[in-house]
Amino acid sequence: MGVFEIYKQLLKAFGNQNWWPVENNFHPKEWEICAGAILTQNTNWNNVEKALNNMRKAGCVTIEDVLEIDEKDLRELIKPAGFYKQKAERLKIFAEAVGSSENLKTFLRKTSRENLLRIKGIGPETADSILLYAGNRRFFVVDAYTKRVFSRLGFFPENQNYETVRKFFEKNLPKNIKIYKEFHALIVKLAKDFCRKKPFCEKCPLKEDCSFKG
Repeated sequence: MGVFEIYKQLLKAFGNQNWWPVENNFHPKEWEICAGAILTQNTNWNNVEKALNNMRKAGCVTIEDVLEIDEKDLRELIKPAGFYKQKAERLKIFAEAVGSSENLKTFLRKTSRENLLRIKGIGPETADSILLYAGNRRFFVVDAYTKRVFSRLGFFPENQNYETVRKFFEKNLPKNIKIYKEFHALIVKLAKDFCRKKPFCEKCPLKEDCSFKG
């Protein structure tokens, strides 16, 4: 089964995931996506939501707010997301790179992926998440779930490098931003519910096409 057929099968099984999850508490809403993409590094989304909620309650909801707040205070707000000293610094550095809330949409539209990757703390997965979900630009997001699922399906080894995997998906999928967003979300759904580290293969929607047996 090809990659696009897998997408269609997962979409049929799970339905639209409508990612990226935002609560529209930040201004502009794209800033919530950018902040979430930085905060979700090395943690789960529940912890990110707690950190974002703390920021909302404190009124730290714009790029200007992040630039103005003392870094120690920002650390306290985002503590639930873990690595809070590192992430507070990264949020501030990213906010400085953008400059202002008013400039964010222009930044997301015009900045190159290469320039984004030059910003301290922005790696490939974070950069592609920001570009795809906040910037609506066609970059496929790869994460550990993607590598786990598709290595078990026999497409590549689980330790395959990020760029090779990203280019593989971009070559084998229609050039469609909505499909990129949905497929990434569907892979996460599959990995969390079925294709876990200790997999639950019995009811997996891809079990007939997967030779991996946990």
